[in-house]
Amino acid sequence: MVRVFFSNKMMTDYIIVGSGLAGIAFAETLLQNNKSFIIFDNKSQSSSSIAAGLYNPVILKRFSEVWNAKPQLELANSFYEEIEKKLNVQFDFKIPIFRKFFSVEEQNNWFTASDKPNLAPFLSTTIVHKKYNGIDAPFGYGEVMQTGYVDTIALLTHYHEYLKSINLLALDTFDYAKLKTFDDYIEYKNLKSKHIVFAEGFGMHSNPFFNYLPLEGTKGELFVIRAADLDLDVIINTSVFILPLGDNLFKVGATYNWQDKTNTPTNDGKYELIDRIKEILNCDFEIVEHFAGVRPTVKDRRPLLGTHPKHANLHILNGLGTRGVMLAPTLARALFDFIENGIPLDKTIDIKRYVIS
Repeated sequence: MVRVFFSNKMMTDYIIVGSGLAGIAFAETLLQNNKSFIIFDNKSQSSSSIAAGLYNPVILKRFSEVWNAKPQLELANSFYEEIEKKLNVQFDFKIPIFRKFFSVEEQNNWFTASDKPNLAPFLSTTIVHKKYNGIDAPFGYGEVMQTGYVDTIALLTHYHEYLKSINLLALDTFDYAKLKTFDDYIEYKNLKSKHIVFAEGFGMHSNPFFNYLPLEGTKGELFVIRAADLDLDVIINTSVFILPLGDNLFKVGATYNWQDKTNTPTNDGKYELIDRIKEILNCDFEIVEHFAGVRPTVKDRRPLLGTHPKHANLHILNGLGTRGVMLAPTLARALFDFIENGIPLDKTIDIKRYVIS
C-alpha cells in the first residue's frame, strides 16, 4: 500500500476530486494497480449518498437492455464483493426486481422482450402471481434476474473511513485557482501529481476546466416510508420503485425534475411521490424521511470520460446518471486503461464528442 502524506511538494500518481461512487471506484482501481493518490472532497454533492443504489440490467419502461449491461454487471459483482471483503461489511444485497403488470398487453410486451437474445438472461418467462399484502396485482409480475441494490450510504461511509485510516482522503474544498498545469505533471498546493481526475458529479459546473460539457443534472426525490401492513421481500418497480429495508421500512422513489438543481426536498416532489405510492399500495404508510439530490445526467444518456483537450494531465469521470452503481466500476477501469495503457475510450462516452465552445 502506498501512503501519501502532505509535505513540501509530495509526489503522487493521481489526485482525485470527489469521493462519490465515481471517485471511490477510481480510487479502488488505483489501489488494485498499486498507484498512489489523494482524494479531495468537501461533501457538497449528495447524489451518491441518497441514491437508491439499484442495479438492474433492463430499462423497464421500454423493456430494453441497459447499455453494455452484461459486462457491467459482471465487473460490478466482483468489484463490490472485493470491497466488502476488504472492509468486512455487507452493502451489496442480491434481491429480485418485480415489474408489476397493469394489463395483458404489458405481459405480451414482456414475453416479446424476453425472446430477444440480449434480454433473455435477465427476463424470466414465468409470470409471478405471488400475493403481497398491501399490493393488488391482478396481472402479476415479471421477474428481472441478476438484480439487487447497493446500500450506498454504507459503502461510502465505510470506504471513506478506510481512506482516512490510510491518509488518502482530504476533507477539503478543491481550489481550482491553485491548480498549476505543466507538460508532464500538475501542482496543487503542496502536491505534485502525474494526473488529476475530476469526479465531482453535478459539482462539475463549478469546474473551469470541464464546465463546457453538457452535464444537465436531474433532481430526484425519494422517501423512506413505514408500512406495517406491507409484506414485501422483493423490489417492486412500476411508476416508482419500492425497496424493502427491513423493520417495516421501505425506500420509495424517484421523481425526475430537470429545472430544480438544488438538494432541497420540495412539496411538489412530496405530493408526486405520495400520489404514485397510493396508485400501488392499498395499505397505510407514513413518511419517515424525505430527501433529494441532483443526479449527474447527460442529454445523450452517456457518461463523460476522457482528457481535457488542452491539458493532457486533466481528466474527467462523470455523468453516471441514474445507474452509478452499475456504471462506476466499468467506467473507472476504462478511464484507467485509457490513461495508463492508451486503450481508446468508447466513442460514445469520450468527451471528444463535445468541443469547447
